[in-house]
Amino acid sequence: MYTQNTPVHVKLWHHDFWRLAIANMLLTMSVYMQIPVLPLWLAQHGDAMSTGLSMGAYGLGLFVMGGCCNYLVQRYRRNHVCQLAIFIMLVCIGVIYLSVSGQLPMLAEGMVTLVARFCLGASFGLAQMVLVSTLIIDVCESFQRTEANHSAAWFGRFSMSLGPVAALLIYRYFSLEYVLLSSGVCCLLSMVLIQLVSFPFKAPEDKVYRFSLDRFFLPSGWLLFANLLLITTIIGLLLSTPLSSMFYGMMMCGFFFALLAERFVFVNADLKSESVTGLILIIAALLMMRQSSALVNNYIPPVLIGFAIGIIGSRFLLFFIKLSRHCQRGTSQSTFFLAWETGISLGLFLGFSYLSEHIYLVGLIMAVVALVMYNFVTHPWYMKHKNR
Repeated sequence: MYTQNTPVHVKLWHHDFWRLAIANMLLTMSVYMQIPVLPLWLAQHGDAMSTGLSMGAYGLGLFVMGGCCNYLVQRYRRNHVCQLAIFIMLVCIGVIYLSVSGQLPMLAEGMVTLVARFCLGASFGLAQMVLVSTLIIDVCESFQRTEANHSAAWFGRFSMSLGPVAALLIYRYFSLEYVLLSSGVCCLLSMVLIQLVSFPFKAPEDKVYRFSLDRFFLPSGWLLFANLLLITTIIGLLLSTPLSSMFYGMMMCGFFFALLAERFVFVNADLKSESVTGLILIIAALLMMRQSSALVNNYIPPVLIGFAIGIIGSRFLLFFIKLSRHCQRGTSQSTFFLAWETGISLGLFLGFSYLSEHIYLVGLIMAVVALVMYNFVTHPWYMKHKNR
């Protein structure tokens, strides 16, 4: 049984859950595959600001379709809405492919890529809100839904390292075009996996607004949102630096260690211990990356970062769920997703544009602020306002 202090772990649910969880992983991989390699091409065809804008436009797009999410899943078959959003993702990746391969006018390349990244964020945001906040919940029993949410989040979390590792290896032996093709294949596979799952018809509610915060944003979680966004902005700043496939591979090791720590270390620990420990480890990793050699930076810091964002992500996700009221589980999932991805994209924008020479220093300052904010403001506020 899952308790307030007990971390969630993967269980062998019905095969429909695994299909959707893997679809979530592939979908996230398709986006994160672009992070380490697309800026290399953008830098050759524009300045640092245009690179930052193209990478950060994705974050703005995440919010475009959120207000219509509830209307769409009530008005149409929810699995079809998700598949259509993924298809639009595929079209956006195709447009970026045409731009990279030189099949678009030279003057239009930068603008087309920026618009395509914006639309990619909009379609990915809608697909994720429907997939994680609705479809995965639909295939699980009510008593399994918290565990399902956490397990699905872990699949997405591993994609943060799996996607870049795959992209860097493909880029090393082939080219950026093949990376984008692989990204498109991930989208296609996720569509197939969703198609394999049967979803029962659900009658729409009596009164459905075309725009609402349902399944989109949880206003009562604004402080958790701000604190998590600050933390993931630091990760986005780090992802804007030149990182090797070994770095991302070791970050994956950190994720595994985080899973083990949740099972054996933090099982009966104080509620704030995971987030505080994670932020301290991020500070330690930034200090090492600022002063250590490149050889050291490829091994110890990425493990610390993977471990830190693994345990922080798990704890904040649970906090969002427990802060929500009845029938707001999906909304809490979407709010967590928005905070996470918006922070990553904001960090990428700042890292490629304004802060390229001060990433580690700014990251350290932000990490200290996030730690103080969480320990003295966010956590006491959460304990006072939680509903479960």
